Amino acid sequence: MSQQQIVIIGGGFTGTAVAIHLARLGQEGLHVTVIEPRAQLAQGVAYGTTDPAHRINVPAARMQLAGDEEGIFDRDYRASSAFQADPDALWRDGNVYPQRSEFGRWVNAQFVHHHQHSPVKLSHLCDSAVALQDGVVTTASGQQIRADQVVLAISHPPPELPALLKPLQEHPGLIANPWQRDALTQVAPDDRVAIIGSGLTMSDVVASLHRQQHCGEITVFSRRGQLPRANLSGSDETYTLDYSQPQPASARGWLHRVRQEVKQAAAMNLPWQLVLDDLRRNGQRIWQSLSLHEQQRFLHHLRPWWDVHRYRIAPQVSQVIRQQQISGQLSLLAARMSAVESGGETLRLTLHLRGAQSQMLEVDKVVVTTGPAHNTLLNSNALLRQLHGDGVIQPDPLALGIHVNALSQTLNAQGEVNPYLCVAGPAARGRFGELMGLPQVAEHAESVARQLLTAPSLPLTERCPGSLTY
Repeated sequence: MSQQQIVIIGGGFTGTAVAIHLARLGQEGLHVTVIEPRAQLAQGVAYGTTDPAHRINVPAARMQLAGDEEGIFDRDYRASSAFQADPDALWRDGNVYPQRSEFGRWVNAQFVHHHQHSPVKLSHLCDSAVALQDGVVTTASGQQIRADQVVLAISHPPPELPALLKPLQEHPGLIANPWQRDALTQVAPDDRVAIIGSGLTMSDVVASLHRQQHCGEITVFSRRGQLPRANLSGSDETYTLDYSQPQPASARGWLHRVRQEVKQAAAMNLPWQLVLDDLRRNGQRIWQSLSLHEQQRFLHHLRPWWDVHRYRIAPQVSQVIRQQQISGQLSLLAARMSAVESGGETLRLTLHLRGAQSQMLEVDKVVVTTGPAHNTLLNSNALLRQLHGDGVIQPDPLALGIHVNALSQTLNAQGEVNPYLCVAGPAARGRFGELMGLPQVAEHAESVARQLLTAPSLPLTERCPGSLTY
């Protein structure tokens, strides 16, 4: 029987999910190798955190792989010793919000199960891919793996340091990447802290500081000064938009429509979250109906508002932030940083507030929580730099990730499709739009797996140079 080798580069949630679906759907003779430097799979930015203050943002009952029985992770978690050891996971509405690392461990366990029981051969190579040429993946340790098909599941580069802070990148008061393990242990209990950015990463930082009993002042600022909204609690109702209704395919048109739907839902005593949830479920279709110009308008004008309503936080974290705001420990500003200088051990920031004059702020620590710098993805590691430099891949027109077609296959510098090199997960969201939350990423992972199993796999020597560019 002929052997087919699929190599998945990146073993966070996305890459691990693709491998699991290949094991579920594939047949004997298929070998799937996940190249991931971490000791365990599914331990990427989202679920690799070891901080117990970092919780999944939705109830555990809504967390699973595509095609899984609904609520399977919730049931497994409630039966585990981890649940017994974490009473704060159970919220007052009966839902559980486990520590995010628990979901990562659960996904890794699914991989191990399929490794042991599937006719498909699964393997995890604990290494980093540094090059892909002529159908051969080279790793940092010098191993070379022949690949019939390759999946890029590399999604989240670290935050980009704001230009004003680059001259001070060695300052002891600057925490440029809060995702690094133990990054916040250098914050003293009474340190004055400024946090740049007010999204989900900021929420994680505040939760971590609270867990380590930080009591100093925290100033959070972003251009619009918007916090992530709390998740809906204690409701199993749904709201469905009528997508057959005539609708302008424009950012402004959809903004008007959403406001109408939220008003209509309120008249039915239904919360706005249900409207946004239905939009999210249909987000990829809506996104692809927009022209490039309208997608750009959405990203420029509406994306911050969509993000804070779409990407919500666990109620435990929301409660911490709300209590700190009430006590005065945490303040939120709509402002941009216009200057920064060292004050010895401290940092002095000049903030330009929206609709007001500048404000001086002296702090002991500055934490950058602006989120992944997706516009720098193709320069974030050796493999992507090589592929981009060789013209094998290119950034998508919106600079959100890698340019792909509707089948998640990469497009080279000349716009030609490479059917043997695919992208899975958030790096493909320039094409698909809504591809950051777990349900959509899980569905995309399954879709890519199915596409790989139905795509032709030709011997390397028979592939057309015009279509095979790696």
